Amino acid sequence: MSKPTILSTRPLFPEARAILDRYFEVDYWQPSERISRGELLKRVADKEALVCLLTEKVDDELLSNASKLRIAATVSVGFDNMDVAACTKHKVVATNTPGVLDDTTADFAWTLLMALGRRVLEGDAWIRSGTWPGWDLDQLLGGDVWGKTLGIMGFGRIGRGVARRAQGFQMRILYSDAVRAPAEVEKDLNAEFVDRDRLFRESDFISLHVPLLPDTRHLISKENLGKMKATAFLINTSRGPVVDEAALADALERKKIAGAALDVFEAEPKVHPALVARKDVILTPHIASASVDTRTKMAVMAANNLVALFEGKRPPNALNADALGLK
Repeated sequence: MSKPTILSTRPLFPEARAILDRYFEVDYWQPSERISRGELLKRVADKEALVCLLTEKVDDELLSNASKLRIAATVSVGFDNMDVAACTKHKVVATNTPGVLDDTTADFAWTLLMALGRRVLEGDAWIRSGTWPGWDLDQLLGGDVWGKTLGIMGFGRIGRGVARRAQGFQMRILYSDAVRAPAEVEKDLNAEFVDRDRLFRESDFISLHVPLLPDTRHLISKENLGKMKATAFLINTSRGPVVDEAALADALERKKIAGAALDVFEAEPKVHPALVARKDVILTPHIASASVDTRTKMAVMAANNLVALFEGKRPPNALNADALGLK
């Protein structure tokens, strides 16, 4: 009996490949450069499953071109690359990889928060330039973290992980979310539910952990940046379009806020040039979940979603299990 056929747009990790190679006939995209749209459409045309990343769009065009496709698995917690409604229309199950990257991403948000507040990258660049004259009293003065107010926009698993880490710094924690957390969670994390305006006004650090939705696109706008303290810092490890990069660059230029750290961008891989030029901005290449253990777990989770479907089970992370009448 022949194995189901799969296209994987990355070679993946050995642990994930071992699963896929056991159950499927897999076409791995091997070149170091990303698969082009044309090549993706050509290769997926006769496949029964697709393993992809956020960089590959699973939309009506692709689905119409792949009549045998039964499942599309993105190796990411975000799935704004996938048109879930179109997947359902074409009877294709869409899956993602939530949960396994929560702590790694929360760790990285804190990495950016600390580095931004204490101007670590500026100091590193100064040392490397060979122009540092030695210690002085007023060099690279940053902002304290200990005892300050942390505003968390989006209080899901990652946002709560960030709050948990903030307890070690005795921070005051404010959070805003579409749904208020249970009272026991607020008590455990010493977190106060507030509206967005208050969070913008009172926070010394704002960390973004919201999905990309119509309501969150350009959440960080000229108007909302204007509500922030001039001494406040912004950290984004959620989705790039949550931040209006032009408005952020303008706010920094006008010293409306003190600095920003971005791991995701509005038009990846492009970044607003005014942000690239600034010393008060930290830019990292979408690596919040980039630990060996976590990225491996994500790839394995995507592989297991595929295995479950072809064994007649509901994939653990199905976004639209009703596409095939699965329970």
